[in-house]
Amino acid sequence: MEARAHVFISGAVQGVFFRSATEDIARKYCVTGWIRNLPDGRVEAVLEGEENNVKKTIEFCRKGPPAAKVTKVDASWETYSGTFDDFETR
Repeated sequence: MEARAHVFISGAVQGVFFRSATEDIARKYCVTGWIRNLPDGRVEAVLEGEENNVKKTIEFCRKGPPAAKVTKVDASWETYSGTFDDFETR
């Protein structure tokens, strides 16, 4: 089943290669969408793909790359749109 999640990650998640590491994981699991830094220090992502693969990508976001210190992940499930061809860092 296809799924879409809108995710906000809080903590020390900017300047630690969080976006590029998440992009690598998303591509590994054939998840499409995007990820970006927010001015308030959080990272935001929209993930689409097979539900289990989206869940695996969210699980990665709960830890992040080695230098990250994730304190909170808010994920909300949305209606799958299928509008993305790839995963990109914005």
